[in-house]
Amino acid sequence: MQYRKRFAALALAIAFIAAPVFAQSVERAKYVFVFIGDGMSMAQVSAAEVYARSMAGTSPGFVKLGFTQFPAQGLTTTYDSTSIITDSASAGTAIATGNKTASGVINMDPGKTIRFKTIAEYAKEAGMRVGIVSNVSLDHATPAAFYAKVPSRGDIYDICVQLAASGFDYFGGGGLSQPKGKLGDQPDAVEMARRAGYTVVTSAAAFRALKPVAGQKVLAMNETLQDSSSMPYEIDREEGDLSLADYVAKGIELLFNPKGFFFMVESGKIDWACHANDAAASIGDTLAFDRAIAKAMEFQKKYPKDTLIIVTGDHETGGMSIGFAGTKYSTAFGRIALQKGSYVQFDSQVIAGYKDGRTIADANLADILPEIKRFFGIDYAALSQAEQEMIQRSFIRTMKGEVERAAQESVYLMYGGYEPLTVTLTHIANQAAGIGWTTYSHTGIPVPTYALGRSQALFDGYYDNTEIFTKLAAVMGIKLPAAVKK
Repeated sequence: MQYRKRFAALALAIAFIAAPVFAQSVERAKYVFVFIGDGMSMAQVSAAEVYARSMAGTSPGFVKLGFTQFPAQGLTTTYDSTSIITDSASAGTAIATGNKTASGVINMDPGKTIRFKTIAEYAKEAGMRVGIVSNVSLDHATPAAFYAKVPSRGDIYDICVQLAASGFDYFGGGGLSQPKGKLGDQPDAVEMARRAGYTVVTSAAAFRALKPVAGQKVLAMNETLQDSSSMPYEIDREEGDLSLADYVAKGIELLFNPKGFFFMVESGKIDWACHANDAAASIGDTLAFDRAIAKAMEFQKKYPKDTLIIVTGDHETGGMSIGFAGTKYSTAFGRIALQKGSYVQFDSQVIAGYKDGRTIADANLADILPEIKRFFGIDYAALSQAEQEMIQRSFIRTMKGEVERAAQESVYLMYGGYEPLTVTLTHIANQAAGIGWTTYSHTGIPVPTYALGRSQALFDGYYDNTEIFTKLAAVMGIKLPAAVKK
C-alpha cells in the first residue's frame, strides 16, 4: 500500500509538470499551416538528408531539409489510449482535438459515444478558411481526423459523406476510395459535394485553371491515381503530373483572405512506403514533402507577422534505421538511386505482367532477372548465396500467389503481407545501402516537431501530441471551453 501511495504521488507530480504552461507570451497567427508526415520520425528525415548528401557526391554527412532548419524544434510522444504504438486515426485525433482515443477511432472517445471538435472546425467557426490536402485518399485516417467523426476508420463511406457536408473550403490531393460505399450501391458522395456547392475538378488542366472566387469551395482530386485512390509515389510521378507542392501552392492561392486560414497538409505515402519497407519510395516522398513545405515558407516570408508553420509526424513506421548488421559501420546511400520506382510500380509493371497466364510450372526466375537488375540495380550473380536463396524462395511464393495469414507468423515476419519477391528485393537493396527495418507496422518512438513563425517557441521542448492542439488553439486565439469535447 505504501508503494502504491508513493507511485500515485509521483504520477500526480509528473502529470502536473507535464501540463502545458506557456511561459512566453502568445503571438497570434492569422495563417496557420500544419504539415503531417505520416509515419515520419527522425530516421525517415535523416535518411532523406543523408541521401541528398550522397547525391551531391560529397563526403558523408547531411544536406539539411528546409523544415529541419526551422528555429523551434521539439519532440512529441504519440501513444494512444490503448497502446504505446498508435495508429493514424488515434494520432490524428490527438493532434486535431487534443484528446486520446483508441486505435482506429476518429474524433470520438474510446467508448465511441462522445464526439470531439477539431481545430479545423474551431478555425472555420472563427471565420477562417480551411484547407485539407493529402497525397493519399482524402477519406483516409489523417485527413479525416480534421473533419470527420466515426467509431472506426473503416467507416469510409460515412467519412466521405462527412467530407461533403463539412463546409471546408478546399480539399485537394488523392481521390475518395469509397464514394459510393464498399459495394458501390450508396448515393455518390462526390455528387453530394457538388450539391453542397463544391467545384469538383479531376484533371490537371482544370486544377491549374482554378482561380480564387469569393465563397467558392473546391474538391480537387488528382487526375492520376495509384494504389487505394492515392497520388503516385514521388518516385513514380510522371513529368507534368501534379505534385504535393502543386496542391499546397494552389491551396494558398485559394484560401488566402483577410480573416486568415487553417491549412493541414499530409504526406501520407511516407507511411505506406515504410510499411512496405521501401526506403527509396520513403525518401522520395520525404524530399517531395520538403518541397511542399517550401511553398508555405515562401508565403511566411511575405507575411512573417501573421504566419505559423508547424511540421510533425503522427508516428514512426517500419522501425527504420540508418545502420544494418551486414554493412556494420558503412553506408552506401547512392545505392538507393538505382531503384527506378516504388514497390507498387514493380508489382504492377513487372510481376503482374509476368504472372499473367503463367503457372508455377511455367515460371523461371531467370526470365525476370534482367527486369530486377533494371528496376532495382540488383545483380543477381553478384549476390551472396543466402541472398540468392531468399530471392528464389520469395519468387516461388509470389508465383504460387500465396497470401500470408495472421496465423502464418514466420511467413509474415519475412514478407509482411506484401508481394514476397518485391519486399525481398527492397530488403536486399536497402540493406546494401545500410538501411534496416524492424517491422511492417508502426513503432512507439517519439517524433520530431518543427515550427517557424508566430509563437514558434511554443513548439520547443518535449511534449505529447495532444498538446499540439492546445498550442495551435492558443496561437489562433481560439477560446476553448473547459472541456474540448462535444
